[in-house]
Amino acid sequence: MNKKELNPPQPGEKKTRTFLLHKNKRKTASLEGDSPIPRITDENIGDHREQILKTARKFIFPLRHSRHKIVTTTIILLVLAFISFSTVVLLDLYRYQDTSNFAYQITKVVPFPVARVGNNLVYYENYLFDLRHYIHYFQTQQQVDFNSAQGKAQLNNQKKQSLNSAVNYAYIKMIAKQKNISVASKDVDAQIQMLKYQSKLGSDNKTFENVLKQYWGWTVSDFRRSIEQEIITNNVIAALDTGAQKKANAALTALSGGQDFSAVAKQYSDDNLTKDNGGVLAISISKNDKTVPTQTIDALFKLKSGQTSGIINLGYGLEIVKNLGEQNGKVKAAHIFINFQPIDKLLAPYRDKEPPITYIKV
Repeated sequence: MNKKELNPPQPGEKKTRTFLLHKNKRKTASLEGDSPIPRITDENIGDHREQILKTARKFIFPLRHSRHKIVTTTIILLVLAFISFSTVVLLDLYRYQDTSNFAYQITKVVPFPVARVGNNLVYYENYLFDLRHYIHYFQTQQQVDFNSAQGKAQLNNQKKQSLNSAVNYAYIKMIAKQKNISVASKDVDAQIQMLKYQSKLGSDNKTFENVLKQYWGWTVSDFRRSIEQEIITNNVIAALDTGAQKKANAALTALSGGQDFSAVAKQYSDDNLTKDNGGVLAISISKNDKTVPTQTIDALFKLKSGQTSGIINLGYGLEIVKNLGEQNGKVKAAHIFINFQPIDKLLAPYRDKEPPITYIKV
């Protein structure tokens, strides 16, 4: 008995075997019909490499095109974002004249001009630096509502003053450069130390910083900047107002020649409240007196009774003081005060020669 008789084919098995047989024949026929695998030699290796690279380029070119498209789209979006941002900022500053902290921080980074003096730009940041500390003080210390009609009028007036101050300081810097007037860091330090010593801004550093922040919204760096501007301005004004300087020099020469302080005060002082009284001040002065200029207090407490100071530049005028005696920590004093001409009058010739151009209307 053979195997076929022992294992007769099951139904459907014959068809399956027939299908597989035909499939194998087709596969064999396909392999036999294929071209033989090419042989790579030194002569044809270049052709084969080019054939492979040609196939790869089909995938590389679309990838490069896609990358180029992404870069181009990104650049276009960045340019559009920059244009949009610049438009918003320009409108915010020049049309709406925003004074917020956001606007101020932008002007500290981007040097937007607010005016021009000759070939020199006056930057928006200089204008906001002056204006914002004014706003901070009156909002926090005087509770002024700048949204009210009266507050808006007050703010508009201050905007004019701050813009004028920024423009004037541009002239001051120009003149200081011409006249070789500068301020050393030690001069700024000395002025700050005088204020701290007299407790006008707190005697310790922490209190000093808190006072600046609370009253003016300033950092120590901001305050140093303000002091430096003040000293340069005072020195330039003193150099420009030669009449006041000559008058003060004449008074000091008279005192040095032995003339009585009272007589010299009557002759030279511009203080109508004290000149006829020999320049004697109505009140005695203490070291922390907040109604008397820092420079005056500093000079008085360095003098012995009966001694007279040199010429003191107060920024708005020149002063010579005399210590008439000290009692209970206070000094009785007399002074000769000579007014400076208004800064706008002193700067008028420079403004006429190079008129300022402003970029905002206030």
